[in-house]
Amino acid sequence: MKKYETYKDSGIEWIGEIPSHWEVKTLKRLAKICNGQDHKNVWDENGEFPIIGTGGVFGRANHYLHVGPSVILGRKGTIDKPQFIESPFWSVDTAYFTEIKPNVNPKLFYYLCKTIKFDLHKYGSAVPSMTQEVLSQIPFAVAASLKEQTAIAHYLDRKTAEIDELITDKKRLLELYEEEKTAIINQAVTKGIPSTDVACNVSTKMKDSGIEWLGEIPEHWEVKRLKYVAEIKLGKMLTKEDKGEMFLKPYLRAANIGWLNVDVSDVKEMWFTENELPKLKLFYNDLLVSEGGDVGRTCIWKNELDECYIQNSVHKVTMHENCEPRYFLNQFYLFGKKGAFDLIVNRISIAHLTVEKLREVEFIIPPHKEQQSIVRHIETEYARIDTKKAKTQQLIELLNEYRTALISEVVTGKVKVI
Repeated sequence: MKKYETYKDSGIEWIGEIPSHWEVKTLKRLAKICNGQDHKNVWDENGEFPIIGTGGVFGRANHYLHVGPSVILGRKGTIDKPQFIESPFWSVDTAYFTEIKPNVNPKLFYYLCKTIKFDLHKYGSAVPSMTQEVLSQIPFAVAASLKEQTAIAHYLDRKTAEIDELITDKKRLLELYEEEKTAIINQAVTKGIPSTDVACNVSTKMKDSGIEWLGEIPEHWEVKRLKYVAEIKLGKMLTKEDKGEMFLKPYLRAANIGWLNVDVSDVKEMWFTENELPKLKLFYNDLLVSEGGDVGRTCIWKNELDECYIQNSVHKVTMHENCEPRYFLNQFYLFGKKGAFDLIVNRISIAHLTVEKLREVEFIIPPHKEQQSIVRHIETEYARIDTKKAKTQQLIELLNEYRTALISEVVTGKVKVI
């Protein structure tokens, strides 16, 4: 990469040396910081102008606060993601907007704002915030010539667009990997897998499953309602107070139930009676099914906590002998992806997958050894795909880091681009 001919000390530790003909200017010398305003009186779903907050565009307005290029900076909440906008807009009171001065290229100003070390300047932990006073004093290295500023902005536009295109391609690849996982499950739990093991060999003869969206299944497989192959328990209503001789225990709610995996990062506690404890306690390999919200969302309990119970937004499904829980976990996942649960839930205001509805769901049942073989096949294929996903995710992170570093190097003059 090319360098400028001569450099000087900027006087700012994190900026370091800058080209000799550049200047250090605080943000208030580049733009005026303005407060956003409450949008209630201008909100209009058919409005002409975007309403912008710290999280981006979230509505439309019939009036605007500012015309012309501007950078939106966070005041509260998401403060570390500057936004560039050129069309007229309304900015809300959780954000600042900027009136960029005539001697400053607006897009360059945006890239300068991308280098702000927000963690060093914010206050508050629950809701990070930033004051105008702090923002206005943040220093930047700036080329004096508007022509040079514009050339730098154009270079960064081009290079960041190239990086963003690569990132988009990699994110699409991650989506394709997830689609591949679903396809593997679909094939394995509805049609079986070829095997050299005679005990697990899948018959080539097929029969109608009787389930319209599933079609045919191997002839020797069965179709049974869940109530015939598992015990199903719905958790209890939230009890916040000890009503006498009760026990305070951790419990899972719908928010803890993900697809395939349980989240125990935020587990709350409530009161249980002595009779409720053995009925609602979780045991290794119990399936956990969301009763509301994203109905049918299912994961498996692997004793993530020493002791845990369930609220009435979660079903506990304990499979009978010769029913491999991990096989049924994958079938639940497939049913969810295919929208099977959405077709049967009770919908008044919020969808609910009741015990009665869940018990009647029909599942495909291969012989036990074949269930185990299918699980091994799926887990092997998942490991292969997850390895590729991890490499792709790492590449996305590297591209993001490169994008950040490139902007910093260019706007501080460490690299000459013109």
